[in-house]
Amino acid sequence: MGFTMQAEKEISIIVPFYNESESMSLFFETIIPIVELTKLTFEIVCINDGSKDDTLEQLKILKTTYPQIKIIDFSRNFGKDAALTAGLDFAEGKCVIPIDSDLQDPPELILDMIKKWKEGFDVVLARRADRSEDTIVKRITAGLFYKVYNIVSDFKLPENVGDFRLMDRKVVDIIKEFPERKRFMKGIFAFAGFKTSTVEYKRPERNRGTTKWSYWKLWNYAIDGITSFSTFPLKISTYLGLFVTVLTFTRGLWILFKTIFLGIDVPGYASLSIAMLFLGGIQLMSLGIIGEYIGRIYVESKRRPIYIIKEII
Repeated sequence: MGFTMQAEKEISIIVPFYNESESMSLFFETIIPIVELTKLTFEIVCINDGSKDDTLEQLKILKTTYPQIKIIDFSRNFGKDAALTAGLDFAEGKCVIPIDSDLQDPPELILDMIKKWKEGFDVVLARRADRSEDTIVKRITAGLFYKVYNIVSDFKLPENVGDFRLMDRKVVDIIKEFPERKRFMKGIFAFAGFKTSTVEYKRPERNRGTTKWSYWKLWNYAIDGITSFSTFPLKISTYLGLFVTVLTFTRGLWILFKTIFLGIDVPGYASLSIAMLFLGGIQLMSLGIIGEYIGRIYVESKRRPIYIIKEII
């Protein structure tokens, strides 16, 4: 009695979905013909990250048309980085390409990535050539984040590079061994290293749906990124404490000199209250920084799962 072995996948496309039913059909209609041009076997690993709309139902319908789709349905929303982690865990391809479903990352760039991969590169990054379509605030804050991160971190984070990239199987297998629960995937991708090339593109405007990232979420994400891969913020307390000690000692000598030699009275409660408020602010900020790291230790020590799967379709 014979049997048929399932063809080995050469490309795995990882796509997180969260309330993306509006843009879903267009995404598959666009990306599948492009991937088919590679003449390689492929799968599209779709992670439904606790969507509140009919994203899951739409994915099930689309799977009947596109059998290459594999659906990972989360029990609730765990966040994009958890969805990417699940995609890496379940991807079977010799190379893996995470991409967003809003088509702001041009799928046609996959052809260039595959070409670079065949040339021997283990990682191919998609870098935005400019951010002219972003608001001024977003351009400034993004630029500041990369500058601050690359100053305080032990390794460099490629500027204007998102999750859209190609990774060889050996890179994916290494990343899957990373044990942390609170994940900053851009940092994890960059930390892995390997032989890397870059292709540039201009990001188009979003045609359908709305972004799920508010400025507040981006701010917290930036803090997670910095505290995940750098202990420099902890040193700020030391530096500030040293600075305030020197400043206070110098100020004390000056007051003593004026009082003894110039006969000027010691400043009153106004200067004292300012000094107390200043020191109190520094102490609270230092406690906040320490609290960020203690919170991360607390989360990691519980070793809860990064994500929970409701079903695989």
